[in-house]
Amino acid sequence: MMIFMARGQFKGGAGSELKGKTVGVYGCGNIGRRVARIAQGLGMKVVALDPCITKVSMEPYDVTVVNGVDELFSISDYMSLHIPLNDHTRKSVNFELMNKMPKGATVINTARKEVIDEEGLKSILEMRPDFKYISDISPGCHEELAAKFDVRYYSTPKKQGAETTEANYNAGVAAAEQILAFFDHNDQTYRVNR
Repeated sequence: MMIFMARGQFKGGAGSELKGKTVGVYGCGNIGRRVARIAQGLGMKVVALDPCITKVSMEPYDVTVVNGVDELFSISDYMSLHIPLNDHTRKSVNFELMNKMPKGATVINTARKEVIDEEGLKSILEMRPDFKYISDISPGCHEELAAKFDVRYYSTPKKQGAETTEANYNAGVAAAEQILAFFDHNDQTYRVNR
């Protein structure tokens, strides 16, 4: 999604490189850490924020852990969202946060649509002709954004997530292994409901 937006959705024009840019990873679970590794492979600097990480825990990933969400947004050319939806995160990515981002910034939302304040998103796209937004979750105002902002906005027709043949197979194997571990050793590592 970063490449797609950096290249102007491949609609022509020069586009821009990802090399040398900073990507903020907001939420450093399994997916966030993978995004960090891929971004580093593209020559990007990675900064991250997650309540469950520390500078030491992220050392193997060569990621700079920042102190707060304001700092994360203010230094990120690209913001990759991987936060869960809860009372704290609902509509938390708002106009004020997005407006802290550098010129030419892009927000990539593969988390949940509800973490975005849609009124704030509309406002930032209106106010800043340099700002871009891409998501694999269509916001409620999708039609309006698509009509107004052409190459600065894109949303996939449906939630993509890990929608590959390999990912579906791996998820099935992981679920089976977790069930076996529970019955064989009472391993409750991945228990959801308590």
